[in-house]
Amino acid sequence: MKTYSAKPLEIERRWLIIDAENQTLGRLASTVANLLRGKHRPQYTPHLDTGDFVIVVNAKKVKVTGSKAQSKLYRRHTHHPGGLRTVSFMEMQNKRPEKLIEIAVKGMLPHTSLGRQQLSKLYIYADDNHLHAAQKPVPFLLKMENVK
Repeated sequence: MKTYSAKPLEIERRWLIIDAENQTLGRLASTVANLLRGKHRPQYTPHLDTGDFVIVVNAKKVKVTGSKAQSKLYRRHTHHPGGLRTVSFMEMQNKRPEKLIEIAVKGMLPHTSLGRQQLSKLYIYADDNHLHAAQKPVPFLLKMENVK
């Protein structure tokens, strides 16, 4: 038997749309990362970008479990002395909900040029409206175990 390795010209990309309403942030991000990498396909090849395009809508309605809504912090530095900036989860969800999902997914992709290429296929929108109707995206249903 020989190991199959996908060729760049053989890769067919689909457009998938995911509704993030009432989804847990980490579980959503891991599913999106796997779709971007192409790990859901039998043609998955680790050194090639075999993943699909992913559109995430309703990013402002994503949830976190436990007390993370009050305690989770996002930090960045301006590269100037005393330039550490800290934003809570609630502030980030109100001001830039797209950035929440982007940060979570980016952390689950490879930290290489391949990971940056895969992240460029992710489109996140705070509400239901998106600009990709011409691509005819297919809905991707997530498993919702503990939704009440």
